Amino acid sequence: MDKFETLTGIAAPMPLINVDTDMIIPKQFLKTIKRSGLGVNLFDEMRYDDDRNEIADFVLNKPQYREAEILVAGDNFGCGSSREHAPWAIKDFGIRCVIAPSYADIFYNNCFKNGILPIVLPQEQVDVLMKDAEKGANARMSIDLEAQTVTTSDGEVFSFEVDNFKKHCLMNGLDDIGLTMEKVASVKAFEAKAGAERPWV
Repeated sequence: MDKFETLTGIAAPMPLINVDTDMIIPKQFLKTIKRSGLGVNLFDEMRYDDDRNEIADFVLNKPQYREAEILVAGDNFGCGSSREHAPWAIKDFGIRCVIAPSYADIFYNNCFKNGILPIVLPQEQVDVLMKDAEKGANARMSIDLEAQTVTTSDGEVFSFEVDNFKKHCLMNGLDDIGLTMEKVASVKAFEAKAGAERPWV
């Protein structure tokens, strides 16, 4: 998993509340078990019409937001079913950080496991960031995970809280497999000892 330390990039504004995981990645794209290739279908039903033409006024189809790495969203983002494909699609599109007043718990935790930083801020601060994101590609937002700050293009700074363990995992690029691999030496030592003591097993 990629490490997340700092990020400065374009922020896309999506002031919708209750964006569920089926909106993020519709059910017909859940057949794959690969984490790559889903970015093209992120927000599929909002991005394309029935003939697969892009809908011009959808935020991620606008030229200034095609390279967005930050998404400023509305309350209760990621609600609905617990599909892990949702953060896979967000990450594959190129978004590394989502900022919202609240998230569904499972989606929130899945973000950390897939290298995405979900930041929770009060609604009034999200409103400020939303307006900053509406400035387009020339307004770049900065995220510092070590300092736990979000800085607007005008230099206004907001602090956010994050669980220390989740922060450690993101900053060191550790998903569940990575955490297990940190214990390889201990696992091998246990297996060697157990094999010596119980060779019949």
